[in-house]
Amino acid sequence: MTNAAPAYRRLSVEERRRQLLAAAADLFGHRRPEDVSVDDVAAAAGVSRPLVYRYFPGGKQQLYEAAVEDSARALIQGFAVPSEGPPTQRLAEGLDRYLAYVDEHAPAYSALLRGGSVAETSRTDAIVDEVRRGAADQVLHHLGVAAPGPRLAMMVRAWIGCVETVSLTWLDQGKRPPLPEVRDWLVDHFTALLTVTAAGDPETADALDRALAQETPASPAGRLVTRLTPLLPSAAHLLGMMEP
Repeated sequence: MTNAAPAYRRLSVEERRRQLLAAAADLFGHRRPEDVSVDDVAAAAGVSRPLVYRYFPGGKQQLYEAAVEDSARALIQGFAVPSEGPPTQRLAEGLDRYLAYVDEHAPAYSALLRGGSVAETSRTDAIVDEVRRGAADQVLHHLGVAAPGPRLAMMVRAWIGCVETVSLTWLDQGKRPPLPEVRDWLVDHFTALLTVTAAGDPETADALDRALAQETPASPAGRLVTRLTPLLPSAAHLLGMMEP
């Protein structure tokens, strides 16, 4: 007696759409957008070309924009870690998830952030800006700030820009140094930016005070202070030279 073949299950409209989008997202995640065709998506999903157009009438462009939206959600959610523990530890965990996405979807990330793709539109530009705003909102959430003033807002957005530039440079340099080193440097950079901004902005100073109260000797900020402590005598000497 032979075993019966598994019964064919017809996919619902939403299931089929997600199947096609998953195939497209995987292709865009490993190739430049201009190197992906509707035929490629159909082959990856194991369906016909007309079926792809039935669900995505706009063809590759619509698939690309939908895949970019999915990527945007993944990048933003990377920073949406639980509001527990030292803020710099939360930031490190968020960066781990963000940088893992960069590592796993290098061609798509590079094409998305650098621009110049034939598939790029005002819609994809808006989605990229949404990623930046979403990431900034998550960082401000961990600082306990809902409506930041101009200096704090600029500081956080500048740091998000730094994360993007470092990520692209890391890809250009053959993914060196190791990601944990990149993550730690970016967290230290954020802490330094926050501290310098706090020196001239009361709102940022309050945010820094709240954050430092939650840090521990083992947290990224705590370890940074330990590394900076040997430099304090030089700083004190400089201050002495500046006294009237």
